[in-house]
Amino acid sequence: MDQFESVAKPLYKCEEQNLVADSPSYSRRWSVIASALLCCGLGVVVLYTKRSAFFSPLAVVVVAAIGLVAVLLQLRFYNRGHSNPVRAPVWLNILGVGFALTAFFADFLGLSWQMAEVMALGAVGSFAISSAMILHAFRKNRVTSK
Repeated sequence: MDQFESVAKPLYKCEEQNLVADSPSYSRRWSVIASALLCCGLGVVVLYTKRSAFFSPLAVVVVAAIGLVAVLLQLRFYNRGHSNPVRAPVWLNILGVGFALTAFFADFLGLSWQMAEVMALGAVGSFAISSAMILHAFRKNRVTSK
C-alpha cells in the first residue's frame, strides 16, 4: 500500500521524503517532438521545391509561416510550465496573415506583381516582429526569474 501513495520518483542518492515530479521531462519531450516535426516539414518544403520557386514571394511567406508556427508552439509549451504566461501579439499575427492572403490572391484581386511582393514582405515582417517579441519576452522572464 505504501508504494502507491507517491506518484513521483525519488532522486538519485536521496531520502524518501525528497521526491520530484516527472512532469517537466514530459513537457520537454513533446516540445522536442514538435520541433522535430517542424524541422521535417521545413526540410520537405526545401527538398521538394525547385530552385526557381524560391524567387517567388509566396515561398518566402510559407517559410516565414513555418517559422512562426515553431515560435507559437514554443510559446505554448513555455506557458504550460510557467506561472506567468507570455502572450503573443495577436493583432500582429492577424496583420501578417492578412498580408499573406493578399499576396497569395494578388492575381484574383488584380494587384500588380510589385504590390504582391510588398504584401509578401509585409507578411514576413509581421511574422518576424511577432516572433522577436515573443522570444524577447522569454528572455526577459528568464532574467527576472534568476
